[in-house]
Amino acid sequence: MKKILVPTDFSDHAYYALKVAAEIARKNNGEIFLLHMLELPGQAGDAIGVGHELPEIMLFKNAAINKLEDLMDDDCLQGLKVSEIVQFELAFDGIMKISEKNGVDLIVMGSHGASGFKEMFIGSNAEKVVRNSNIPVLIIKKEQSTFNVARFVFAADFSDEVKKPFEKVVEFANKFDAELHLVMINTPSSFKPTHVAQEIMDHFVSKFTINKFSTHIYNDVNVESGVLNFANHINADLIGMSTHGRKGLAHFFNGSISEDLVNHSVRPVVTFKI
Repeated sequence: MKKILVPTDFSDHAYYALKVAAEIARKNNGEIFLLHMLELPGQAGDAIGVGHELPEIMLFKNAAINKLEDLMDDDCLQGLKVSEIVQFELAFDGIMKISEKNGVDLIVMGSHGASGFKEMFIGSNAEKVVRNSNIPVLIIKKEQSTFNVARFVFAADFSDEVKKPFEKVVEFANKFDAELHLVMINTPSSFKPTHVAQEIMDHFVSKFTINKFSTHIYNDVNVESGVLNFANHINADLIGMSTHGRKGLAHFFNGSISEDLVNHSVRPVVTFKI
């Protein structure tokens, strides 16, 4: 977690994410890339593409730069290496490109979630990033006085495809000296007897070196409810999930548990791409 990208729209939720990112960077001798995307109307975007700088565009750009400069002076960033970036592009596209260009290894974003038809048909930028990013994404939903991760819940089916992202989960937990609470959610549609579920988890964790962990089997009506209820039960500081990055109709019909958690959990959520 040496290079951390923090997209900002200068909202309160984005600031909550920035403060968490600053804590992580300070603990890991890391640096922060502070990114603001200017999403312009079609004609303005075309003008940028051919090298024109319309007065209205420059007004928006200068205002964004001034806000970033003010943010760079915030107390939470004192003593840290911070780079500011203003880019004309759709937020999601810009976040992906800047992450890849700068070798970012963690994205920290604020989100207020979404609900109803907005959640179904539009989705937030945080949702899109969670769905598509190959880099771990940490979503912050509310202000954190300090970002201490003592209890880290990671929910999965512990199949072979989870092994690769789980390496990053273990690294994340070990860096924070967190106890990793590994949980398999038993639902009516995918029920496993306790001894079978335990055998699967025991075999899975035997391949990894984890500083502190425990295994749990939790019954609930569906996976999302099970994860949220289990996290509440142990008063977790962080929820982790792996995501498949489904797209198109497959995503529309199957959905994504990780994205649902980003929308509905009040606790921080970190996702790892399979």
